[in-house]
Amino acid sequence: MSFTGELKNELSKLSLDRLETISQLSALLKNSAVVGKKIKFTTENSSIARMVFNQLKNIYGIVPNITVRHGYNYNKHYMYILLIKDKIDLIVEDLCLNKNIPDDYIVDDDILIKSYLRGLFMASGSVNDPKKSRYHMEISTDNLKYCEFIQKLMNKYNLNAKTITREHRHIIYLKEAEKIGDFLRLMNSVNSLFYYEDIRIYRDHKNMTNRLNNCEQANVDKVISTALKQVGNIEKIKEKASLDLLDKKTKMIAEYRLKYKDASLLELSQIISLETEDKITKSGLYHRFKKIEDLANRIK
Repeated sequence: MSFTGELKNELSKLSLDRLETISQLSALLKNSAVVGKKIKFTTENSSIARMVFNQLKNIYGIVPNITVRHGYNYNKHYMYILLIKDKIDLIVEDLCLNKNIPDDYIVDDDILIKSYLRGLFMASGSVNDPKKSRYHMEISTDNLKYCEFIQKLMNKYNLNAKTITREHRHIIYLKEAEKIGDFLRLMNSVNSLFYYEDIRIYRDHKNMTNRLNNCEQANVDKVISTALKQVGNIEKIKEKASLDLLDKKTKMIAEYRLKYKDASLLELSQIISLETEDKITKSGLYHRFKKIEDLANRIK
């Protein structure tokens, strides 16, 4: 089962009070049900179908008809269809199914907002498995005003949710790994959150290690390139003229560079300071190698 499927299974098993259930059902049915003389709710998730069946039975005292069918276009998944025939007017009014934006009592406080977002995600949400190459979570809606309403609800929790229109659908999405983790925490999906954060931390650590290794390799390459250039300048002077053209200290440094061709400037300064007991800094070496370079360029 996909990460999204596992997450929705976990969400469908949470224990809710009556008000939380109403908020969650409001979002779930609004985004997954067809409302008319009857209410037809369809889902591929058996756990969600069972949850909706029990919640309608407990709150409204009705028993929906259940039908199980194969998915369309030879889809291997089953479709679970709940058909509600009784108390339609009460359910539609109570859950605000006939309104673009639900009434205030559906999202009256933080607990109810979180329940509403949970129901919305179970209806039309998806999130990439954190093991994959990119982080992405999205919720699909069919109404622009409703999409903006959901974006506002999510950004109440600093999730930095953004929207896009795709094939006549309006999408609210998150792409930041930390924000997706915050959204999972907001929905109270404890097990999925632990899994997600474990993978995310591992990936972040691995990426950081790779960046450090790349940085270290780049520094090594730079040291070697600089040293080879310095050696080349010194050998050019020896070949075309003489190192005696250099002052005494610069000549000594040139001889040390030929002796320690792979050493960095810092390492070379430490070696010279130790062996000659005449301290020279990395900056001092740089200026003397600049003199050598200038002389080599004049000779060329």
